[in-house]
Amino acid sequence: MKNYTYSGWKLNGFIALILNLALVGAAIYAITVLASNEVLIGWALALLIVSILCAVLMMCGYIMLEPNESRVLLFFGNYRGTFYDTGFWWINPFMSAKKLSMRARNLNVDPIKVNDKAGNPILIGLVVVWKIKNDGAYNAVFEIDAPLEIGATGSNTRMNVLENFVAVQSDSALRQVAGMYAYDENSNNASDEVTLRSGGDEINDRLTDELNERLSIAGIEVIEARLNYLAYAPEIAAAMLRRQQADAIISAREKIVEGAVSMVKIALERLSTEEVVELDEERKAAMVSNLLVVLCADEAAQPVVNTGTLHN
Repeated sequence: MKNYTYSGWKLNGFIALILNLALVGAAIYAITVLASNEVLIGWALALLIVSILCAVLMMCGYIMLEPNESRVLLFFGNYRGTFYDTGFWWINPFMSAKKLSMRARNLNVDPIKVNDKAGNPILIGLVVVWKIKNDGAYNAVFEIDAPLEIGATGSNTRMNVLENFVAVQSDSALRQVAGMYAYDENSNNASDEVTLRSGGDEINDRLTDELNERLSIAGIEVIEARLNYLAYAPEIAAAMLRRQQADAIISAREKIVEGAVSMVKIALERLSTEEVVELDEERKAAMVSNLLVVLCADEAAQPVVNTGTLHN
């Protein structure tokens, strides 16, 4: 059975309240007026009983809905539809109404330890924004149940059950998606491979799709799922930090060497073009060596003054 909108008989709550007061007035009239007449006392007693019973029954039929709320209506266990009309209403008092909030809710999944695609242990956390779909009220009430430790007490509301269901499925989806990607780029990854650190919207969209697939059975829609915590596990954090530092040093060295070679090339071309000095191949090699040492050294080079001739 699927969710559908309640189309049965309903009455504006204020009109029903007026009728309810009229029944109370009839009961008072039966006591004060008719009961004083011995001829009409039987009718007065009947009117009193009927008025009181009808008034009490009517009092059980009032419902009030705020925006983004609904009521799942049951008639002696049979589903009769979902009531969505906001305001003050009166319906069949023999119907039971299960309250559901259709508003968006947040779930903050605490960081959990999982293995990424490369097998590295990482800590990863998630924030989920979810709500019950407009056509998902039936599923939210009748398709899932509370765990035994929750359902046995009977003290938790339906929303508590849904929150528990979303939390468990979010944990499972996060573990699965985290295992599909590496934490960060390294020598074992292709340079264009999506990682947890660089994936951004792609990772979030994958999480959202995975959660929507898992939670559809409960009539729940995930509006947004986003990573809010990502780090290496403590046991490998120091080693990975050293690897990242080594990668940074190598990358910096590559830039320094690239710039130094470019500067040496420009220097040799300028010396040749402007005829400042003529150098043979051996002297060019020596000059290149000296310039590269100066430009690529970690510390400032100490100059050596040659007081001899060019070749001595």
